[in-house]
Order: sequence, then structure tokens, then C-alpha cells
Amino acid sequence: MAEITIQNLVKTYPGQTERATDDVSLHVDDGEFMVLLGPSGCGKTTLLRMVAGLELPDAGSVHIGGRDVTYLPPNKRNLSMVFQSYAVFPHRRVRHNIGFGLAMAKVPKAEIEKKVAWAADLLQLGPYLDRYPAQLSGGQRQRVAVARAIVMDADVLLMDEPLSNLDALLRLGFRAELKRIVEQIGTTTLYVTHDQVEALSLGDRIAVMRTGQVAQLGRPIEVYDHPSDTFVGGFIGSPPMNFLDAMAHGGVDGGVDGGTITVGDAKLPAPGGLPDGPVRLGIRAEAISVVDAHTEGAVPAMVDVVEPLGAATLLTVRVGEQEVKVQVPPDVNVRNGQTVHLSLTPRAMRLYDAETGLGLDLR
Repeated sequence: MAEITIQNLVKTYPGQTERATDDVSLHVDDGEFMVLLGPSGCGKTTLLRMVAGLELPDAGSVHIGGRDVTYLPPNKRNLSMVFQSYAVFPHRRVRHNIGFGLAMAKVPKAEIEKKVAWAADLLQLGPYLDRYPAQLSGGQRQRVAVARAIVMDADVLLMDEPLSNLDALLRLGFRAELKRIVEQIGTTTLYVTHDQVEALSLGDRIAVMRTGQVAQLGRPIEVYDHPSDTFVGGFIGSPPMNFLDAMAHGGVDGGVDGGTITVGDAKLPAPGGLPDGPVRLGIRAEAISVVDAHTEGAVPAMVDVVEPLGAATLLTVRVGEQEVKVQVPPDVNVRNGQTVHLSLTPRAMRLYDAETGLGLDLR
């Protein structure tokens, strides 16, 4: 078994008052692909480095496969790591780069050749085995780094933003390859990224981090559809979730089964059990549509910007003084300065506390 158990990890760097990781606990199942997602400085790389043994915690513990490895050196943890930079040896051919770790572990030469050939075939590096890294593209060099990691038969595979140095097209192609490879080898994987598209497409589960803590942990669709707070909703998604100041009516105090939410002059249906008062209404751009002015519950808005994106058109509109992003089909004909009416899909609306930003669990 190669599950990872992180318990109450605390790390503060010298000269810093804020904790890089603040009492973080996390469990990664055997064979699971877990993504640590968050903005720069949130503690995700620090957490990964403590699992790797490259940083030591001030408090807490790390267990891999049930074994306490908190203070063991990296070479005693039976793990492999792929760094943000390619970290390949420029003076060694591709085959020797891939087999370097095996050679250092005194693996027989025939076994090294067999494993290098397997990894090269898996990562489509067969034609390049006798080339030097300088003769490869960025995507090919990153493949070499991944191949070097997977040949080691490690219990755990750690990846620190391995696609961030690739251009957009290479990143798209390599992301699909990486998912296929990790699924095929079945290694427990902990992956760090600030790119929410990578996180959603790759992870079995996502741990969204903020200021050294895990803000939400869940399956990609759960984190996307039901953000735990306004931070997660505003970080996940492109464009991010819209948040509107609204007023709730007819909840617990009103004594009715279902209430309403007022956004500007429009009244929208709300779940029962909602207290009266101000709330933050969250909704994704694709859950808003442009409708006829006479549609019940339609919210009037003024179009500020129209962005044709090919498969869809992204509108930036204003509801009163509040900016809203709306994703509509490309054949919807609108122009700047035009007044439109919006329909918000009720089942896609999420409600948050107006002061704390925490979700109101009304599901």
C-alpha cells in the first residue's frame, strides 16, 4: 500500500510570521491522483516538499504506506519527483537521463535497458533515446523528466507544476498524455499546480489551498459545482464564478417552504430554510442565459463588453453596479451598450454568507 497520510503539518520559514502550512491534514488513497491547487504563496509546494523530505516540518507527521517518514531523507522514502524545471542532465543522452536513478541504485544493466525502453515507449521517446536534451523540444524534455521518475517503481510520484514551462498547445497535448500514463502505471500521485484547468482535468480529487490551509477537498465536479466559499468559487473556473449582492426573503423567519432572492428589481426562487437578510449569490457564466424581457424572473443588465470565443461568446454585463460574466452561444446577437435580460438557472445558484463568504448549505 502506498497511501499518503499528512497530519497537522506546520511549517514557518525563518523571518516569516505567517505559517507556510498551517496545521494541514490530508489523506491520499493508494493509487489516487491528488491535486494541490491554489495561488502562488498558498503553501502547496511547501506541502509537497515536506512529503518529499526536501523540507522538514515544525510540527506534524507524514506517513507513506503506513510508515512514518517525517524526518527520513528523500532517498529513504521510495518516491520519485518531477520538478517544474526539466532538471535533465545536458551532457547525458536521453536513455542515460531516463536510467540515471536506476544506475545510481545499482540496478543490473539489462534491467535498466528494459525499463528505459518501456518508459520511452510509454512516453513516445523511442526515436530520441540517443539524442542530447539540447536537441529536444521543451515538451520532449519534460517527457524525459517524467520517464526518469516512473522507471523507479516508486511508491509515490510527486509533481511540482511540471507543465508550467510549456506553451499552451504543448501543455494541452501533454496534459492528456500525462493522465493516460498515470492511469496506466497506477502510482499514487501528488500533483501541484496553480492552473485550475489542469486540476479539474487530471485529479481524482482536488485540495484547494489558501494561506497555508485546505479551503476545500473534493472531486473536481464537486469543487466546481459546489464551492465551499467565495474564494474557491472565484479561483476555480474560467471565467470565475459570478458573485452578486442579493437579499433573501421568506426563509425561516417567514415560515414558508420556499422563499425568494431579490437581485436588483428581479425576484428569484430560493430554497426553504433560508434566513432573511443579505446574501452573496454565486452562479457560473454558463448557467446564465439571455432571454426575452417578459420572461418571469428575468434580470435586466447592460452589456459592457462582447468577446467572441469561437465556440461561445463571453459577455461582460452590469446588473446595477455589479459586473457579471455571461457565456452564451455564438449565434446570440448582442452589442455593447445594449440592455439584455438574464435568466439564472435556479439549480446552479449557490448562496454564501454576505460577511464570511462561507457557503450556506441548503442542498
